[in-house]
Amino acid sequence: MRPVEPQDAARLLVVHGDGRLDDAQVRDLPKFLNKGDVLVFNDTRVIPAALKGMRPARDESGNDVPVDINLVERRSAYQWRALGRPGKRLKPGDQIDFSDDFNAVIAEKHQDGELLLDFSVSGAALDQAIERHGAMPLPPYIARRRAADGSDRATYQTSFASDDAQSVAAPTAGLHFTPRLLSEIDAAGLRREQVRLHVGLGTFAPLKKEQIESGTLHEEWRQVTPSVADALNQARGSGQRCVAVGTTALRTLESSANPNGAIEAVSGPTDIFIQPGYVFRATDALITNFHLPKSSLFMLVCALMGTQIMQAAYAHAIAERYRFYSYGDACLLLP
Repeated sequence: MRPVEPQDAARLLVVHGDGRLDDAQVRDLPKFLNKGDVLVFNDTRVIPAALKGMRPARDESGNDVPVDINLVERRSAYQWRALGRPGKRLKPGDQIDFSDDFNAVIAEKHQDGELLLDFSVSGAALDQAIERHGAMPLPPYIARRRAADGSDRATYQTSFASDDAQSVAAPTAGLHFTPRLLSEIDAAGLRREQVRLHVGLGTFAPLKKEQIESGTLHEEWRQVTPSVADALNQARGSGQRCVAVGTTALRTLESSANPNGAIEAVSGPTDIFIQPGYVFRATDALITNFHLPKSSLFMLVCALMGTQIMQAAYAHAIAERYRFYSYGDACLLLP
């Protein structure tokens, strides 16, 4: 599965609060928004977090084992949380070689299979080694069909990504926004602001019972600067809409809003879990891709639009052969 070319040629399903549906293209987006509305983008950068290595044989009678590593979260200058396959062939103390001069030792292995890796280099040298040896961390439903390649370095990264590379998955709604579309958005009198949330693998993972019961998700680091908070509050105070580009931008906005709906400057983790019944404070519309039906992301869009409306919208999208998931089409939700 690959994105359409150019990426702003993807289809766009516009879902209105009264249930009306419009079939369009992403490049038509300015037609459905009002002059002065503010699009809020997540400008995080994805690192090439998928590494292939070799676990050397533990003794003369054993065999070397090819290993796939997916980095999850940086813990220190030389440590990362990670997922590894084949999990049953990995244990604490094992070394994984990625090249002659780049390796990691498994410091810990947890019951859920998650690993803590101590790398042989640290800081900027580790960042450079990951950049050199890693591949883009495509979602499993794509990675099972094909390996990431050089083209994914461009297509699985937003055109406006900052230099702060901390995400291990892309804010996929932003992938549709080519420089051409951004210019057309500016020409239409729409405004743009950027927040930052470092996307973790948990964003796309199936929901666990304990998450639903506790009302919290995995933690992800996010930031809203004072200038962005002021700009968004002034826009909404003047009657303009705050349009989140992607669920990560929306979670950033909602987790930074106080009970009165004012967006505050923040920097730190959030575990906000948005599900039906949630009262939105800072978001007036959302641009997002199509999500797995049992995911926290589908619960989020149902919270914004209503479950019946979203189920009908997804049924229409399936019937009309919209492309789902990370390299798929998009929808514009207008409550």
